[in-house]
Amino acid sequence: MDTSNCPNFLGFLLRIFVLLSSICGLSVGSELSFVTCGSVIKLLNVKHNVRLHSHDVRYGSGSGQQSVTGVSAVEDSNSYWSIRGTSGASCTRGTAVKCGQTIRLTHVNTGRNLHSHYFASPLSSNQEVSAFGEEGEGDHLDEWTVQCSGSVWKREESVRFRHKSTDGLLSVTGEQYGRPIHGQMEVHAMSNPSQHSLWKLHLYQQPPSLSQNV
Repeated sequence: MDTSNCPNFLGFLLRIFVLLSSICGLSVGSELSFVTCGSVIKLLNVKHNVRLHSHDVRYGSGSGQQSVTGVSAVEDSNSYWSIRGTSGASCTRGTAVKCGQTIRLTHVNTGRNLHSHYFASPLSSNQEVSAFGEEGEGDHLDEWTVQCSGSVWKREESVRFRHKSTDGLLSVTGEQYGRPIHGQMEVHAMSNPSQHSLWKLHLYQQPPSLSQNV
C-alpha cells in the first residue's frame, strides 16, 4: 500500500476542517483560550517572577503545616497544581473556570490543597498560606475564588485568588527564606489588592482524568 501521499491528505483534511469551522462560525482552538476544570497548571506571580510552589517541608512556626513558597526555577515538578471543584460544588472536567468561581488548587506531588487561615506567616507576619489535607481532601479553608475581568478565566490574563473564608488575596512581597529552602520567597495572603497579588499561567496542560468531576 502506497502511504507516500498520507501527509498531503492529512493536510488537506485539516484545511477542510478549518474552512468548515469558519463557515459554521466555530473558532478553531477557542477551547484553548480559557482555563478549564481538571487542568494542571503552574502559576507565576507577575510582580516577583516566582512560581507557586510546595514541597514536603513544614513550617517551623504557625500552623506547622506544609509550606507554600515562590520559586524562580522554571523546571520544578513541585510547582504543579490541579484545578478542582469544592466539596459543595463539583468542577466538571473541560468546562471553563468562571470569574467569581470558587475552586481548590491541589498540589500534584503531595495531594494537599492550597490553604489559608489566621496564623501569621513566618517572615512578614501576614496571613499564612499552607498546603493541607490528604489525597486532595482537606476542609473549607482550601477554597479560593478566582478574580478576573470577564466571564471566564482567560489563559493570557492576570488574575487574583481571594481566600473565601478570610478574604485574603494570595500574594508575594519578596521576603526570602534561609535554610532549608534558601532563596525561596514567602507566599502569604493580604487583604488589599496590589501588584503583589497578580498571577498568570506559566504552564497549562489538560491531563487524562479518571472521573468527569474533579
